[in-house]
Amino acid sequence: MPVHRSGTAHRLRALAVGTLLAAFPLLSALPSSAADTPARGSARMGMGVIAHDGQDGTPSTGDATQTEGVDVSGYQGNVAWSTLWSSGVRWAYTKATEGTYYTNPYFAQQYNGAYNIGMIRGSYHFATPDTTTGATQANYFVDHGGGWSGDGKTLPGTLDIEWNPYGAACYGKTQSAMVSWISSFLTQYKARTGRDAVIYTAASWWTQCTGNYGGFASANPLWIARYASDPGTLPAGWGYYTMWQYTSSGPTVGDHDKFNGALDRVQALAKG
Repeated sequence: MPVHRSGTAHRLRALAVGTLLAAFPLLSALPSSAADTPARGSARMGMGVIAHDGQDGTPSTGDATQTEGVDVSGYQGNVAWSTLWSSGVRWAYTKATEGTYYTNPYFAQQYNGAYNIGMIRGSYHFATPDTTTGATQANYFVDHGGGWSGDGKTLPGTLDIEWNPYGAACYGKTQSAMVSWISSFLTQYKARTGRDAVIYTAASWWTQCTGNYGGFASANPLWIARYASDPGTLPAGWGYYTMWQYTSSGPTVGDHDKFNGALDRVQALAKG
């Protein structure tokens, strides 16, 4: 026989849930059920950072030797690149692909728009190590916007490897299996393009899911995600970061980033 809750009981339950979320705000940022899990393809760079590593921050100094950048995805739609340029943004990355099942429908407007306004641009791939092999995803990325050209305005592709928005944080892989998957992607990307891909990650995820593996640091530039006043302790092997995503709520559209060097260093990375 069904139990009928009174209106008072419903209100008390809602109050209790609201109190819990107020006391532990990160709970509200995480899926509460399968129905709350994002749709495949909707993942974007840094979407798990606030939920796992903390809230947005602002760099403690406006270092003149750093160059402002931005990263965007289909989430932003058509981007007003002239506005970003006027705000001082000089480089940009656009999400091209995810897994082997998604391409960004706004990729052309975003990727070409950044280039046409005068920015140095690149593209990134959101990795899903639980769906296909690293090499397979590298090929998909290169075939759908992740290539490289030596025109001096195209940055090497980025592997976005971070929390799984659709399930277990490490995609059900052991630390050694994750390292192998990443190695497969990076090896194939270089075979296809001649460039070493950038690795975008957060130190906490890297430690949890790769065992803080340091073997990629000698070849692959690090793009660290940390929404705080400084980039914090870097993953093993990297003595410095190349790029730092410091906020998801910058003064203009997209996540905002610092390149660890003046504009000529951004150009040098583009030229290879």
